[in-house]
Amino acid sequence: MNTSAVTTPEKKKRNLQDIRESKKTGEKMVYMSVPDYTSAKWAETAGVDVAVVGDSLAMIAHGHSNTIPATMDMMVMHATSIRRGAPNTFVLGCMPYQSYNTVDRALQNATRFMQEAGSDAVKPQGGKSQAHILKALVDAGIPTASHIGMTPHTVAVFGGFRIQGRTADAAMKILEDAFAIQDAGCFMLEFEAVPAKIATVISKQLEIPTIGIGAGVGTDGQILLCHDLLGVFSDFKPKFTKRYANLTEVAVKGIKDYISEVKSGSFPDDDHSYSVDEKEYEKFLGMVEKRKHL
Repeated sequence: MNTSAVTTPEKKKRNLQDIRESKKTGEKMVYMSVPDYTSAKWAETAGVDVAVVGDSLAMIAHGHSNTIPATMDMMVMHATSIRRGAPNTFVLGCMPYQSYNTVDRALQNATRFMQEAGSDAVKPQGGKSQAHILKALVDAGIPTASHIGMTPHTVAVFGGFRIQGRTADAAMKILEDAFAIQDAGCFMLEFEAVPAKIATVISKQLEIPTIGIGAGVGTDGQILLCHDLLGVFSDFKPKFTKRYANLTEVAVKGIKDYISEVKSGSFPDDDHSYSVDEKEYEKFLGMVEKRKHL
């Protein structure tokens, strides 16, 4: 038996029941937004519970200033690669801007996530105003979550990326949105940029689990962007992002070292080059010399 190879036990994939039960068991579920195959592999290897195909990839992977330019074709392409990178991880596809503005469009596009990309669930944005859309998706048998608080798809209405729920009236609106999401049959909801105390109170009122990004520790789980927490995306750093690594710094140093070695002629060396049999090499030189005199 070959004992030199070490195998990693196959990860048990989370399911909807696990996510729902986490509310009762108190297990903090870890979500991470990943834009590609490699980061999906990182997520699965590390043990992330849910890999999220976030439309933030319009910014991270495509260089846009916000998430609005994300299209369904773009999202499905990325979701497909993420599914391949994390075959044993629950994958949640975020529905991009205007992909769910009617029931028919929502059903068509959510089906693309499930059928073409192999996602396990979808996540539009919105509460009471989108309840009929959310219910239609759930009634069609599509596992559905939603997103309230600071919703990137309505960032223009908010006048930019602004914290939501800082007044009692605004907090009550988020509470009503949360109940509308629950009543529509969604299995989970996400708070973004909501005061920690507000998110905690609302989470305790609900039967479905909540996750937070910039919503404090009182939610049932957390989500961050892979490229934010690893320091890959460096255009800006939101207050709620904690850097657990700085891969951009490591990457730039590595590239600088590569440039330096190429310029000096020290790379590639013999260890990074292929050899040839010396007799064949001498024979080749003779053939080259002979060709010069033809």
